[in-house]
Order: sequence, then C-alpha cells, then structure tokens
Amino acid sequence: MVKVREDIPLDAGGEVDINTWVEQIAATAGLSDEGCGNLVKAIELSQTADMEGPENHPWHHSSFKSGLEMVEILADLKLDCSSLVAALCYRAVREKKLQLDQIEDNFGEEVSKLIRGVTGMAIITSMRNDTNEEVFGRESQEQTEKVRKMLIAIVDDVRVALIKLAERTIMIRALKSAPQEKRTKVAREVSEVYAPLAHRLGIGHIKWELEDLAFRYLHSEEYKRIAKLLDERRLDRQGFIDNVIETLETELDKANIHGSIMGRAKHIYSIWRKMQRKAIGFSQVYDIRAVRILVPTVRDCYAALGIVHSLWRNIPNEFDDYIASPKENGYRSLHTAVIGPKQKVLEVQIRTQAMHEEAEFGVCAHWRYKGTDDDNEADSYEAKISWLRQVLEWHEEVGGGNPLEDHLSHGIEQDRIYVFTPEGHIVDLPQGATPLDFAYQIHTDIGHCCRGAKVNSRIVPLNHQLQTSDQVEILKGKREAPSRDWLSSDLGYLRTSRARARVQQWFKMQARDQNIADGRVMLDREFRRMAIQELDFDRLAQVTGLNSLDDLYAAVGASDLGVHQVLNAAQKLLGTQEPDEPSFSLTSRASSDVGADLYIDGVGNLLTNIANCCHPVPGDAIVGYITKNKGVAVHRQDCQNILHLSEDEPERIIKVDWGEAPQQVYSVDIIVEAFDRHGLLRDITTLLDNQKINVSALQTLSDKSLNTVDMLFTIDIRSFEELSRILAKLNQLPNVASARRKQRMESTH
Repeated sequence: MVKVREDIPLDAGGEVDINTWVEQIAATAGLSDEGCGNLVKAIELSQTADMEGPENHPWHHSSFKSGLEMVEILADLKLDCSSLVAALCYRAVREKKLQLDQIEDNFGEEVSKLIRGVTGMAIITSMRNDTNEEVFGRESQEQTEKVRKMLIAIVDDVRVALIKLAERTIMIRALKSAPQEKRTKVAREVSEVYAPLAHRLGIGHIKWELEDLAFRYLHSEEYKRIAKLLDERRLDRQGFIDNVIETLETELDKANIHGSIMGRAKHIYSIWRKMQRKAIGFSQVYDIRAVRILVPTVRDCYAALGIVHSLWRNIPNEFDDYIASPKENGYRSLHTAVIGPKQKVLEVQIRTQAMHEEAEFGVCAHWRYKGTDDDNEADSYEAKISWLRQVLEWHEEVGGGNPLEDHLSHGIEQDRIYVFTPEGHIVDLPQGATPLDFAYQIHTDIGHCCRGAKVNSRIVPLNHQLQTSDQVEILKGKREAPSRDWLSSDLGYLRTSRARARVQQWFKMQARDQNIADGRVMLDREFRRMAIQELDFDRLAQVTGLNSLDDLYAAVGASDLGVHQVLNAAQKLLGTQEPDEPSFSLTSRASSDVGADLYIDGVGNLLTNIANCCHPVPGDAIVGYITKNKGVAVHRQDCQNILHLSEDEPERIIKVDWGEAPQQVYSVDIIVEAFDRHGLLRDITTLLDNQKINVSALQTLSDKSLNTVDMLFTIDIRSFEELSRILAKLNQLPNVASARRKQRMESTH
C-alpha cells in the first residue's frame, strides 16, 4: 500500500508546525510567495472553523487535519495554489463549519467554484448514506454505470476530480476504526467509482492505494491471506531482487546506459485480481518478483530489453509493448516476464523517466513535467478539461476484474441527465425530462397515479424540467387517473416516448362509451375556446378519415387522434379564412438592386429597399430608416450614414429584421380573464413574446372589488394549431381563469 506522506510536522506542543509544513508543501508543489501566503491564510481560517464548529466524527479526522492531508496528496501532483486552498477548506465547508461566501470573500471565485464542484460530486456519497439500500455492488452494475456518467456530467474542471480523489483517499485511510457497515459502503464506492477514475486519469499511485484499501475492507480474509504469503517470502524475495538489480546494473553500465533500477511495489489487489482472472495460484503469479528499469530515452528502453532477454529466457506470450501501442489512459512501458536466476519467474518493466512520471501522475504530468512538446497545451486549463473528458470517454477496455472498469468502455451520452430516487438509486433520462417522465420510468402504475412531485424537497409543477443530480419524489393519488393534458405537446408534461405511450395505452383501455364522452368534452371545450362555430361535424369526421362523429369522439378520447389534428382538419374544412375574418400579410417584399428576393419583418406594407451605401445582406445586423418618398431604407447597423441619421432624426429609425418568405397571417382577438396580481400583464406579454406572437392591440378592464381583470389582445397567428397552443400556455399561467378566442359580436366588458 502506498502513502503519499507519512507524518505532518508537529511543534514542541504537539500542534501542527505550520511554517515547516508550508515550506514542505511550497517546495513540493512549487508555490510562489503569494501562494504560500494564501495557504497560510486558509490554514488559519480552517483551523479556527474546526475548533469553533460542530464536534468532529468520532472515527474520522478533524476537517482541518483532513484538509492538510488532502493538500499533501495534491502537492505531490503539482496542483496550483487555488486547488490546494480548495482542498484545505473543502471538508470544513462540507461539514458546514465554513460557508462558501466566506471562501469567495477570502480567496476569490475560482476557489469557491472548485469547492462547489467537489461538493457536487459528493452528492453520490451523501445520498447513499441516507438509505439502507445499496446503490453499488456487483448486483447493481447498471446503477454504477449511471453514477459514472453522472459524475462526468457534473465535473467541468479536471482539478475538481483530483480534489475529490484526494478526499476519498483520506476518507478510506481513516476507516480502520469505523463501524463495519461504514467501511463496506465507502470501500465499495471507492472500488467501483474512484479507483477506476484514478485509473482513467492515469494516476497510478493513488489508484493502487485506493484499490488495496478497498480490497482490504471488502475481502478481508483474502487480503490477509495474500499479505501473509507476501510477508513469509519477503526476505527471500528481497535477496533475489537485490541480486537481479546488481546483475542488471553491471550489464547496463557495459552498454553505457545510465539508468536506475528498483524493486517494484507489490499491490495485493493486483495479485488477487490476476489470480481470479487467470484461475491460478499465488505461486504462479509472475510479478510477485519484479523490477523496474528507468532509462533516459526510448532507444535505451529497447536496448535494455535486449539486455534482459540476453541474460534470461523470456516466457512466451508474456511480453507487452505499451510504448509502441500505449494503453488507452496514456500508459507507456515495456513489460516482459523471464525465467530469472534459480529458475524463478521475474517480471521486468522498462520505461523512461517521463513515462514513469505519467504512469504515476497521469493527467497531472501534463502540467507537472516540463520540457515536452505539450508545454503550450499543458498551460491551458481548457485543454486539460477537454483531455479529462477524452480520458473518461475512451471506448476501449484497459482494466479488468473491477466491477466499474468492466463498464468504462461505454461512451458518454451527452444528451442524458441523471437524477436520484428518494432511496438513492439513479435514473437516466433524456435532457428536458419532467417528473412525469421520471414516474413512468420507475413504473407505469406510479406514472398513472402521479398527482404531484418534489424536486430536492421542493414542490414543482409536473412539467418542470429536471437537471442532473436532482432528487425526485413522486406524490401519488389513490387511483389511476392520467390527465389528457399530459399528452399535449404544448404543455410539456412528457418528453419520453415511453411515458407518452403508457398514457395513450391507458386511455385506449377505457370503455368506448367513456372515450366518446371524453372526446366530445375535449373537442367541445377546444372549439369553444377557439370560437369555432357553424362547423359541419359529420364532414369533419370524414375529413379525418373516420366513418362517424362517434368514431371521431372515440378516437380523440382514446388518444388515437390528437386535438391538433382535428383543428387542422377543421381549418381545411372552413377554408383559408372564416367569413368576416379578413387576413393580411404582416411581411412585405423588399426590392433590391442585387437581384435577390428578400423579406423584412417590422415594416408592415411599406415599400422597402436595400441601401446602396452599405449593401446589407441576410445575416447582417440591420436597421430601417423611413425616407420621405421611397419607403423604408434598410441599412447595416454599423453604416456611417445611418449612425449620423440616428443622431439627427432618431424618430425616423425603426427596428427591422431579416424575415422568412411571407406567410398567411390572421388577426385574432383573444380574451384573458384572470384574478389580478402583480406582474400578470408582464407574464402574459413575455409568454407571447417568447412564442414570437405579435400583439397589435391590447385593452384591459379591472374590477377592484372582485380583484379581477379582463384583457382583450389582438394577436397575429398563422393557424388554428398555433392559436390552440398559445391559449393552452396562457391557461397554465398562475391566476389565469380562462383564455379563449373572442366570438363574433361578443362584448368584451
């Protein structure tokens, strides 16, 4: 097992010797004087908060001591000062001894953003600890895969992932005196999420420590057995390795290769995994006896390999050239197994010092190790973020045996979100999914009975869009009763085809008589709202391809036929316009001397022309100038002439935009009846603006005694379907009692 640093320096009174410790960290990480000052400031803040804050957990380090140990791990990775300060304060923030605004006030937005990112990753741990149900484990591999994907969705800075790895390393080190249940939970999480993450980032020494410690708590008997076998043969093995090193040093000197040779650390988990994968005994594991040769150049690597094979016979099928064909996480080295002295198997790894740095420190080596062709890229955190995601999205398998590593070959679905059930399980859904989609994803019956939802303990509408890491709780009624509104695409209740199909199927299963009654109510309500009168319903049924009006009602009631489809058929049946409903185009054709047919929105029926001084083309930002006898001249917004005209005659400048080809547009009056409240008119006009609906007239009448308001809007629409969508959205606004189309000869007030 590897440990980054053994002891924190203490003064004569047994307290942390801050000055000595900061000097050690500064030397390791290469901090500036300013960086050292920030680190000291963070130490003082964290130490004070630790003493004044809530009592620490009985089996875990104080948040201050944990912060120091995290900094030591990250200093060896050469992380910057912001990362070290964030690591030092993270546990204090997590345990609510410090607030994020305190961190931002003292150290700036970058540090607080890093802590916020690590806290986002911690939701996996906190959610699981609130329940007795297991989220991880070999029986829950699908859940583990979703955990990995959710972490990737959360992490947007490679430093966040590294700080979290340091935090989990400190946590699992402290488990020795923790209850058995806690050991198992943390060890499983580390084994299945964070050790594979360290592996994918190529940080070998952290990966090995996490794997060994997790293995110790998950398979304690196997761990002890292998540890005992290693210890029993330790002296014999060390004498053997010393003899091998002496022989290799002599031969390398003869070849004028200046390298260093060392015995390679034995990782218990790696030995056990190899025994499991190959179904072999301890004595058949080749790398029980192993050495590593570090040489200056790639040429020296292959020269050293030749020397090893000239000294001892290599074992067939036990040679791997990861220099010519690196592993997917960037690992490069030569591996060979030979029959060494005394006919004992020996594994030899050969690599350059730079390869060794990358094997131990992975992604960190990109800004840790200078003098390479990647210096410029290493200096860009944007490049590091991109590199992290590339690492995490690799499709090829590089590990084996680890439950999560078996899943890491899958790509990341960027259009998915990952949310929690109240029990801590993860459900993946498409972007834009709602609590209703979540309910139907869990179980069809839960969807049918859904009456409300809580997201992160707060009640939200059923068409609320969920975000990654939300916790969703469904509020159920006593009986199944889906709403037909859920099938309206305008209202945004359902995003997934699975949920929509379940709702449609429920309505199909209802009795025909009930479907006819429901369909009649739905169409009557919609036609009244749309003020559609004098419609031949029998012909309407024929236009929609059905034999009778009852068939039409039944199809709508069973959701086989949408209300919008019926409205489109009604529009065709009524013709392009209803009697006494004049239509006119709000867009006009613009003449241009460049020979292109262009259309300008915002000028009504006025004549338009393209200004010769600046010749705007579609895509340019434009503005209109009302001339005295040539209509509207369209200029580029940066045209010098229009800039002068804007100063001299601002009242003649109008806003115009490039538009699409003219389309038939209808002027329609709609009535909104509502209980008055602050911001009501603003909400209505904002909704219309977001839907790109032009409002050409507006009247309001308030009744103070009843606290009601009636509004008459004249809007421009292109079809019945668009009008239906607008009315549906208006009816969803708070305090709106009804929104409908005004009937002919109807008095507004």
